[in-house]
Amino acid sequence: MASLCARAVRQSYSLVAKSALSRAPPRLLCTASQQTKEEAEKPEQSAAETLLTEDKVRLEEQLKDMTEKYKRALADTENLRTRSQKMIEDAKLYGIQGFCKDLLEVADILEKATESVPKEEVTSQNPHLKNLYDGLVMTEIQVQKVFTKHGLSKLNPDGQKFDPYEHEALFHAPMEGKEPGTVAIVTKVGYKLHGRTLRPALVGVAKAP
Repeated sequence: MASLCARAVRQSYSLVAKSALSRAPPRLLCTASQQTKEEAEKPEQSAAETLLTEDKVRLEEQLKDMTEKYKRALADTENLRTRSQKMIEDAKLYGIQGFCKDLLEVADILEKATESVPKEEVTSQNPHLKNLYDGLVMTEIQVQKVFTKHGLSKLNPDGQKFDPYEHEALFHAPMEGKEPGTVAIVTKVGYKLHGRTLRPALVGVAKAP
């Protein structure tokens, strides 16, 4: 009798456990299945994220490199444009340099011609000489006006400090009343074209005795 009672109790416990399992909520079963699936996919997602991060870093480096190249190209282009503009401006200013040098000889001849005329003979009593002299002076004045208009200026450095960029020393000699290192004699005037020495003045420089 006792063994029959024990067997009945065990059967009743088995039925209760089976009914409890059959009554378990579906959500708990799905959650457990989903967690298992996510744990299986984690390594694959981690590898994909690594690849994306590497691609991002590589693309950022390429973008940085291309940006630097673009900036350098812009700087080179701007430098080239500036140099070209400077060359064009210099060509406009100094394109007449050769022509001016030839005209300087004409100006020198006019200057020597006016200087060679005895001033005491330029009177109304000698009208032919006076007219010739006045014509030479007027021509020389007009030539200098044209020179000035085109940026050509005369260099007459008498008494100034010797400047090797503007003067060419023909000789050095002691000169009474002249400070050493200064221009004592100007044998030929010089000229500048827009501030650049076109022809240096030929000079004699005083030196200490």
